[in-house]
Amino acid sequence: MTILVCIPCLLTGGTEIQTLNLVQALVSGGHRVVTVCYFEYSEDMVARFRRLGSEVECFSPTGVRIDGWRGILFLYKGLRKALKRYKPDVAHVQYMAPGAIPILLLRLLGLRQVIATVHTVADIYSNLRLVHFIQRHCVRAFTCITELAEQSFFGNSQLYSETTLLKHHNHFTIYNALSPAFSILKKNRKFSSSSIMIGVVSRLDEIKGMDLVIPAFARVRAKYPDIRLIVVGDGSLRAHMQQQAQDLGCDDGIEWAGRQPQERLADWYSRMDIVLMPSRSEGFGLTAIEAMANGCVVVASRTGGLPEVVRDREVGLLHVPESIDDMADKIGSLVGDITLLQHYSEAAMMYVGKYGFERYSQLFNDLYKRLISVNR
Repeated sequence: MTILVCIPCLLTGGTEIQTLNLVQALVSGGHRVVTVCYFEYSEDMVARFRRLGSEVECFSPTGVRIDGWRGILFLYKGLRKALKRYKPDVAHVQYMAPGAIPILLLRLLGLRQVIATVHTVADIYSNLRLVHFIQRHCVRAFTCITELAEQSFFGNSQLYSETTLLKHHNHFTIYNALSPAFSILKKNRKFSSSSIMIGVVSRLDEIKGMDLVIPAFARVRAKYPDIRLIVVGDGSLRAHMQQQAQDLGCDDGIEWAGRQPQERLADWYSRMDIVLMPSRSEGFGLTAIEAMANGCVVVASRTGGLPEVVRDREVGLLHVPESIDDMADKIGSLVGDITLLQHYSEAAMMYVGKYGFERYSQLFNDLYKRLISVNR
């Protein structure tokens, strides 16, 4: 079948990475995949989608976002042209943005088979009644990335499987997955108390809690002076974080790696023992499963989907959101107890298999097959 994957932008965020997984899964299932991007895009990300076998069409030749009624008209014309050109059997709308308008326009244009995936919890949506209307009347399936996210939208949840009973309109959870480029380590990591490396792999922005990282690191380093920190990523807070490091006297223990290509992230994770995710909002936490696949122990904020992905005191540790003290205490408990660090690392490597790409691909291809067969 022909599947139209609809997404607001093709930049370098977690949503785009998971959409790459979706495209690869559907292409491997024998489907023709066309990705349409409404607004911003990078040539590199467009090229990555094409390398995986998707056709790509960017509505905006300049990659500029258009708001208001002009934006709605712009989207209507772009989607109408795409439907006429590609004649898709299904449209899969990523992120349900902006404002669910693409879903409504696709239904207005006569496409009956629409799937929507949201990549966050409900706290960013001011009007859940619209979400419920969309789920009940406009889409065949509304998928969430964690059960916590699904519960935040609908008050209940279920993990999708091949035995899930399908109705005319559905909502369920299909977990995000590791990229096929990430393989789970076969051998356990070995840790040394004299060379613990803490890591960050993130966009360096406030929503990711990056302003909390350096103060927490400085507090732990005051007790354990041999620990070091690697910061992989870039963003609006980089200069602020570097100034924090100078002010707190810990800049000599930090390596600033900048933004790194997805293909090289496994090499950076291999140098890290503990990975920090102090996010203020996080729908899933792709970094968490990437880190666990590489044997790192994750210390994350108890927010969004992270408590579901990072099982507290089983495969990692959760801290109070926005609390530098609690984050530092959790890091210190691992630095000061190598046996505990080893235990969580081994448990994480066993646990993270549930987020494997192969299972993710099986589930989405099964969902498509069943939805289309039911419709016929």
